[in-house]
Amino acid sequence: MPTVVNTNVQQYQSCIDICNRCMQVCEECLTSCLNEPDVQARIHCIQALRDCAEICSMASRYMSRNSMYTKQICNVCAMICEACAQECSKFKDEHCQKCANVCRQCADECRKMAA
Repeated sequence: MPTVVNTNVQQYQSCIDICNRCMQVCEECLTSCLNEPDVQARIHCIQALRDCAEICSMASRYMSRNSMYTKQICNVCAMICEACAQECSKFKDEHCQKCANVCRQCADECRKMAA
């Protein structure tokens, strides 16, 4: 029996991929931030990382099921990813800089999806 691919979901694949990547990088960055000596200075960053990881995961799931709310979720995801990128970019360590870059990529892709 041939494999049936939902062509509607295929249009989301690049956005799903970057959302999943962003979620992973945010979780990794969050763990690294918790182990930094200046963890108290990173409270807003850690909160942004949690929010970003969660919305990226949610956006990926909504796109995967071709939800009628995909555009709205992707719009919110773009806003949260951009905010997270701004927080992470305040710290010069490698994990935060990497996370900021991936968050910006995800925000760009989610904006395209929401348009």
